Amino acid sequence: MSDRLNVLKTYKLYVGGKFPRSESGRVYEVTDAKGKWLANAPQSSRKDARDAVVAARKAFGGWAGATAYNRGQVLYRVAEMLEGRRAQFAHEVADAEGLSKSKAAEQVDAAVDRWVWYAGWTDKIAQVVGGGNPVAGPYFNLSSPEPTGVVAVLAPQESSFLGLVSVLAPVIATGNTAVVVTSERSPLPALSLAEVLATSDVPGGVVNVLSGRTAEIAPPLASHQDVNAIDLAGADEVLAKELEIAAADNLKRVLRPQPVDDWTATPGIDRLTAFLETKTVWHPTGSLGASGSAY
Repeated sequence: MSDRLNVLKTYKLYVGGKFPRSESGRVYEVTDAKGKWLANAPQSSRKDARDAVVAARKAFGGWAGATAYNRGQVLYRVAEMLEGRRAQFAHEVADAEGLSKSKAAEQVDAAVDRWVWYAGWTDKIAQVVGGGNPVAGPYFNLSSPEPTGVVAVLAPQESSFLGLVSVLAPVIATGNTAVVVTSERSPLPALSLAEVLATSDVPGGVVNVLSGRTAEIAPPLASHQDVNAIDLAGADEVLAKELEIAAADNLKRVLRPQPVDDWTATPGIDRLTAFLETKTVWHPTGSLGASGSAY
């Protein structure tokens, strides 16, 4: 028998490209589906939430200003890194959700494929939802999508990894930055995903990951004046109503919780367009030649 001690992993938050402990110093116990202790996860405070918003806002200009093609490359790199750590994530998902090894591996494979899916959409969504508009007048009228800004994302409670990827990837694919609140009961796959993001060319602050009590972290994000939108995927009906009221104070865009029967199903582009604004530009046309024809 080996007499060496196991090296237990210390899970940390992910804020501004760094891995701090919670400002409050608090942790909470995370158990598997059978109640067996897995790890202590940091319990984020309101101060951690505010710090994450500051980091997300600081990163927004550079990320939104990057080319769509470049964002696609970065998202694809995330998929590459996840593929290399497939076994680790399958183990964590199995523990978190009480799945068999094969079912957990399917969830991880679907999550990798989901990153690839959204990586492919980064430089195509503008052609689908933007374009020229016919107007009655001598004008060019062009509409193009732009990112909303800083988006708070409450990860689904029941799907700790695939559900998380499904709500996070479209937010950053379209040029937004994100503050993610992990599944409260099963935060470990999300905290490990942060380690992948940190080594996948995703600039620090583009994604910030907070674990803890959803009902404690979400209200300050919903009422924060520098958060532009919030996805309530991980909120129950009572909390969602409370957060909607808080978000209304600064006209925050809100995506209500939507029941999802199968996270492996093709997601479509609804979550890509949920946090996009449309900018329309008018430009006068000019006359060409004696005939007065316009271009």
